[in-house]
Amino acid sequence: MDGNHPWQALRAYTAARIALGRCGVSVPTRAQLAFQLAHAQARDAVHLALDGEALAQALAEQGLASVKLHSAAATRADYLQRPDLGRRLDDASRLRLAAGATGADLALVAADGLSALAVQRHAAPFLAALRERLALEAWTLSPVHIVAQGRVAIGDEVGELLKARAVLVLIGERPGLSSPDSLGLYLTWAPEAGLLDERRNCISNVRPEGLAYAQAAYRLHYLLSQAFSRQLSGVGLKDETVAEGAALAGARNFLLA
Repeated sequence: MDGNHPWQALRAYTAARIALGRCGVSVPTRAQLAFQLAHAQARDAVHLALDGEALAQALAEQGLASVKLHSAAATRADYLQRPDLGRRLDDASRLRLAAGATGADLALVAADGLSALAVQRHAAPFLAALRERLALEAWTLSPVHIVAQGRVAIGDEVGELLKARAVLVLIGERPGLSSPDSLGLYLTWAPEAGLLDERRNCISNVRPEGLAYAQAAYRLHYLLSQAFSRQLSGVGLKDETVAEGAALAGARNFLLA
């Protein structure tokens, strides 16, 4: 494709595969190889194991204690084939939490999800940004509960056992062909096992190439404040920070240019 083609200018705004050009009836070799690499990276992200020790060390360096837990999915194969097992703690983890309930305002959970790479890379720096924003307010936070083979809903059981008022789950999102390390944030007020997705608020694509840590912390702080004020989360609580978030980033929507 001609380098002066109007579509080329749009490539600066997205990692999506647009304006790839063509060679006969096919895409150029460079684009095809890049696609195959991205596909391999996405597959690797799904199967990569979370290094809980390294994450615990990164958290300790910023003064955060951590607790390592495990879901009822004993292996990665179990996790991928039985989503229900990833939503529950194993017996040992459940007993450990039941004995140490803290009643914190916010229980913190970091679960590998479908991309341990995302949690490994982004959980600690995001939490640093969040704690900086919460520093001037009287929030009580639990240690970070690092859950292996965990899905989003496992945070509800963790929060319930800790008797926390709300729970925040940091989890690796399903990898895409341009984002194998996208971190998702899920906030639930009054967590208890068995809640449905409509009770959660989600902030997705947290990573330097997506939603920056500072922006994500800003949005989460807003949702946290509203959740505690209104005592709810999910479909009844809307993120009304879009305009403010854009100003924070100094971003301009190219569609409005």
